[in-house]
Amino acid sequence: MKHIKDVANKLGVSEEALELYGNYKAKINVDKLEKGAQKQGKIILMTAMTPTLAGEGKTTCSIGLLDGMRLEGHDAVATLREPSLGPVFGMKGGATGGGKSTIIPEEEINLHFTGDIHALTSSVNLISAIIGNHIFQGNELNIDPNNIVWKRALDMNDRALREITVAKGKGNGNPHESGFLITTASELMAILCLAKDEQDFLNRIRRIVVAYTYEGQPITVNDLKVSHAVMKLMKEAFKPNIVQTLEGNPVIIHGGPFANIAHGCNSIISLNAARKLSDYVITEAGFGADLGAEKFLNITMPAANLNCDLAVVVATVRALKLHGGVDFEELDTPNTEAMLLGVKNLQRHLENLKKFGVPVVVCINKFSYDSKEELDVLLAWCSSNNYPAAILDAFTKGGEGARELSRVVVDTLNSTPSKYERLYDHNLNIKEKISIIAKEIYRADQVEYSNEAEVQIKKYIEMGYHNIPICMAKTQYSFSDDPTLLNIPIGHTLTIRDIGLSAGAGFLVPMTGEVMIMPGLRKVPSAIKMEEEPY
Repeated sequence: MKHIKDVANKLGVSEEALELYGNYKAKINVDKLEKGAQKQGKIILMTAMTPTLAGEGKTTCSIGLLDGMRLEGHDAVATLREPSLGPVFGMKGGATGGGKSTIIPEEEINLHFTGDIHALTSSVNLISAIIGNHIFQGNELNIDPNNIVWKRALDMNDRALREITVAKGKGNGNPHESGFLITTASELMAILCLAKDEQDFLNRIRRIVVAYTYEGQPITVNDLKVSHAVMKLMKEAFKPNIVQTLEGNPVIIHGGPFANIAHGCNSIISLNAARKLSDYVITEAGFGADLGAEKFLNITMPAANLNCDLAVVVATVRALKLHGGVDFEELDTPNTEAMLLGVKNLQRHLENLKKFGVPVVVCINKFSYDSKEELDVLLAWCSSNNYPAAILDAFTKGGEGARELSRVVVDTLNSTPSKYERLYDHNLNIKEKISIIAKEIYRADQVEYSNEAEVQIKKYIEMGYHNIPICMAKTQYSFSDDPTLLNIPIGHTLTIRDIGLSAGAGFLVPMTGEVMIMPGLRKVPSAIKMEEEPY
């Protein structure tokens, strides 16, 4: 590994702007970046088709594209999300890429890193502690214990904490129902990633609605007078982190919201810093383009007042075969016919992205068991449908395996200017915005609302939160709200069972299907598989 000072120097980041965490990790103090760092780099969004259970390797592709572009002589940097311990010990494992397309020090990044997510977890739970103490100490704000909407947080998958009773026992306060969410789904994580700077973060956390009074009036963090305490906890977490790829290229990591239950994009602070330092900025949005990319383009880009220049859609032969009807356990068996049936899923994502006016490139992430015939047929399909495409083999070859994709990406950027625009006007009414996402992106026939959701919509309109974007909570495994409906479901109904308000983040969160804000572990989680590894 190169010393992180040498890696940062590739971006023109001086030692004065670095805060070292050992020799291979550092934070960037964006206030100390030299005034000459004003490149206004182009934004390349890495997204994907609807994934399999194991994911399709967006991070591996992002890292590979960075290494490939650097080999081709381009000034590029990647900005990625921080891994959550939930997936690390759950099902997907770490979030540092794979093979020769990896960011390092891998294990440190996947675990505690520089403490950003721990700071967020502590901040979330501090607010919960203050709420409980306020009620116990006389409840001057008249908070209804049964109408506290702020949940505690833990950066771990633990289904037993979804619904709990707190304050049980003598002298411990008013017993009431509560629960935990995973830290990456918390509103504070969303705020960290949408705030432009510390002052914006402070203003946003003060607006967070944490509870309601017995009369139904909202209680905010500002009412609790705890915003400065949160700022102290978050002081170091505001600064983006810089690490390196196996090939010594710079990667900025900051923030890590999930895309199925949050907005799924790294921080605007890191994105702005990267744009000042490099000609090309490779970023990624979680899960398929119906989730992370839709939110990146409808929420993050407007909040940052930025333009997305290109979207790279990761496709894999295995995912295409899954959507073509092949069982998950049989995906390593060649099946060109099933792959062509599943390509409709990829095509729908590509068509959806073009609705935003953003040029698209298909990145075919190669796996060792993909047959040459399958790869050739997929490339031919892309060509016949006028989609620029390239095979990426960064897992086994590193940057060398990404040269062709790098050329296609740069050629497309040079030949096809972006006409980016968000899909809907934020000033439309709540149901109109939900309907546009449901019908234009998910291709649902209609949207149905539970009685509770109807009541919530009316309340949010009365509170003045009708003109903010929508952050859908939906399964990542289907265009619909049913994870078993693969490929391109049609004629389906999207059901909104609940709608949450994230007043500080500045969006509404409609809950669909059975998506959970606190995931559970599978029968044999990754944590148990680690028993066979050296620690």
